Amino acid sequence: MDTKQYHRYALACPTSMGVRITPPERMAVQSSDLFTMQATSAESNVLNVASSLGRECLVLTKFVKDSPVADFIKRQLRARNIRFEGLDVEQGGPWGYRHQFNIADSGFGLRAPRVWNDRAGEVGRTLCIEDFDIERIFGTEGVGILHLSGLIAAMSHETTQCCLALAKAAKQYGTLVSFDLNYRATFWKGREEELPKAFSEIASLADVLIGNEEDFQLCLGFKGPEAGGKDLSSKIESFKGMISQVQEQYPNARMFATTLRQVLSANEHLWGAILLADGKWYVEEPREIQVLDRIGGGDGFSGGLLYGVLNGWEAEKCLQFGWASGVLAASSLNDYAEPADEKQVWDIYKGNARVQR
Repeated sequence: MDTKQYHRYALACPTSMGVRITPPERMAVQSSDLFTMQATSAESNVLNVASSLGRECLVLTKFVKDSPVADFIKRQLRARNIRFEGLDVEQGGPWGYRHQFNIADSGFGLRAPRVWNDRAGEVGRTLCIEDFDIERIFGTEGVGILHLSGLIAAMSHETTQCCLALAKAAKQYGTLVSFDLNYRATFWKGREEELPKAFSEIASLADVLIGNEEDFQLCLGFKGPEAGGKDLSSKIESFKGMISQVQEQYPNARMFATTLRQVLSANEHLWGAILLADGKWYVEEPREIQVLDRIGGGDGFSGGLLYGVLNGWEAEKCLQFGWASGVLAASSLNDYAEPADEKQVWDIYKGNARVQR
């Protein structure tokens, strides 16, 4: 699978940027009076693998004008080698626009992580394609892969239409399209008729389709294994059956990927992945991994997989790098994988945790 021959941006994505606040030392939210803060979004998390490894990436978003939170987000994106474009919108008073707050702890042992999304007045819900110079971004400058996520695609009617229009524009300019279905029940409430049609149309334009068993079933209506991830190895054929259904329905896609996760405790997971690429199956059997913070593991997988596509790697190598990038994200308190170099990711894949000097 080849990306556009010339492109300034390896990856670009529409997104609604916000912040996550997290207690230190894996404390529960209600028990802590100290918190760290990071800029985050599911889509920008995916870009972070490529940006950390020196590839220029771009987020298409909106900001609240003169907001210190917006300034914090911009500074963090710059530090992560991610460029950004987007309008600065007037707040409109204290009850106007703002950036989302994601309040989440990491969990510990048998105490599961808890996430509370505080998104009232979220400025990113107003994102639309008219905010951006599409001809310059996709035509003059060029984009290797446009990455879309089911979060931004389901956030509002405006963002749904924005994602669909961006996917169509990307295809027009020879840009590959990646779509991570990323189902969120709260985003779909009240839009159960509109969103399946929109998601199906975006999926029909995608070159890479990513999702877990729940995503493919609830977003696109396919039958598959029970969600929850128990006895993963015994369900691999069932996962393959589900993905085969998806391939039949969306034959334009070249890659179909899913992650396999079984939660043993907040600190220990079984982590695997399956890829169908150009008619061939590739499987990373679930392995036990240690987890510092699970949020962003799937985004790390997607980012690693797409980094391999950008480099023109064989499908199996893309899957391996994606699997290990997901492990890297889970070993960090950040929501994203931030590899020092490719070797760090490959050492994770090989199980080489020896000190590096």
